[in-house]
Amino acid sequence: MTKSYREIVEDARAAVTTTTPDNVKARLDQGEQLVLIDVREPDEWGQGIVPGAHTVPRGVLEGQVDNQVPRDATVVLYCGGGGRSALAARNLKEMGFDNVESMDGGFRAWADAGYPVQNR
Repeated sequence: MTKSYREIVEDARAAVTTTTPDNVKARLDQGEQLVLIDVREPDEWGQGIVPGAHTVPRGVLEGQVDNQVPRDATVVLYCGGGGRSALAARNLKEMGFDNVESMDGGFRAWADAGYPVQNR
């Protein structure tokens, strides 16, 4: 059966934990240790990033985090709108990351909420 990109993303969202910018901001404000990973492409980082986020393009994510991020870390992935991060979260979950989340709405939702943005 052939699936569209949208269907693949919806399957990924159903398979992983999703969170919101409001939830991530509140958890950061409470001091929770989150590994934030921005999986957008380098040309997108010029818009800014969530403060403290690691910038790892989606295409090299699995190779970059393998053996560099502890499997028990709480990892929150985000992209521009939430599709790529859902796909990335599903892959990390398959790699044994038990506490991985995708931020719905991505960087756009974070910035639209008026939350801080770090220049990159």
